[in-house]
Amino acid sequence: MRELWRIDQWRRLDGERGTTIVEFAFVLVLLILLVFGTIEFGRAYNTKISLTHAAREGVRVYVVEGDSAAGIDATRSAATSLNPALMNISTTACEPGEPTEVRVTYPFQLAIPFFSASSIDLTAVGVMRCEG
Repeated sequence: MRELWRIDQWRRLDGERGTTIVEFAFVLVLLILLVFGTIEFGRAYNTKISLTHAAREGVRVYVVEGDSAAGIDATRSAATSLNPALMNISTTACEPGEPTEVRVTYPFQLAIPFFSASSIDLTAVGVMRCEG
């Protein structure tokens, strides 16, 4: 009688084995998307921090020197981990006593497996009062 129960138990588990594999496949896909999504969020956040630092450095140089080209060059050189050729940098007029800004836009490429590569534009703005 005990032997019969064990054989019956194995038959039942053998029939559920396919169901378990299918459920695991669904869960595995979700876990992989969650892991890659977390990694991509970290990469995007790091890029945003680099852009913010570059915009602040660029506006500081622009305000002190009063030269827009120097501010743009400082912005490009401050973002060492980013491709400077992809940066779109714009400035506003520097009038003494008024705030001026340096705006940096950078295309960020998402790299998640099994999805088409898409790009989002990250923007950072540095604002300071212009010296006179």
